[in-house]
Amino acid sequence: MSKILFISHPEVLIDPHKPVPNWRLSPHGIDRMRAFSEGPELNTIQAIWSSGETKAIEAAGILAGALGIGLSVDRRFNEIDRSATGFLPSSVHEEVADQFFTLPETSIRGWERAVDAQERIVRAFETVMHHHPTGDIAIVGHGGVGTLLLCRLAGLPIDREYDQPFQGHYWSYSREASAIVHRWKPITERL
Repeated sequence: MSKILFISHPEVLIDPHKPVPNWRLSPHGIDRMRAFSEGPELNTIQAIWSSGETKAIEAAGILAGALGIGLSVDRRFNEIDRSATGFLPSSVHEEVADQFFTLPETSIRGWERAVDAQERIVRAFETVMHHHPTGDIAIVGHGGVGTLLLCRLAGLPIDREYDQPFQGHYWSYSREASAIVHRWKPITERL
């Protein structure tokens, strides 16, 4: 079975004074990604793609280094465009994210609409499949992006019910079956 893994970056260093796309992985996030890179799930990966955001590139770089392969970047895998609000405190962010998923055809506080983000992400996914018609692939991105793609590929409505419970998860897709093999699983325990 040929598979595509979608992996969300693990924990980051939150810096309200820095644009969110420039945030980096935390030491804990780096440790979790390194542990995942040594696991059996990645043994057959032949290509790695990443969002253009720093935290995703760092996570993908850890995997690429462990596997001895290069990585490609496609900015269409970037996180939902939240530049209209920039950094939001956690409780406010969660409230707006809930609205983002509940009202997918509405721009919440100037954020990219969920339906538009989903189309962008699906196009990126199709491009990756076109570039690599065979073989196993890993895509490293963000939880919201991965959830929107998971919903489309599984034929599910956009709903936060299908979101990862915390950063640093992955799901698997079978090319042959054109189906999700499993939904979000943690890359490692949260520790």
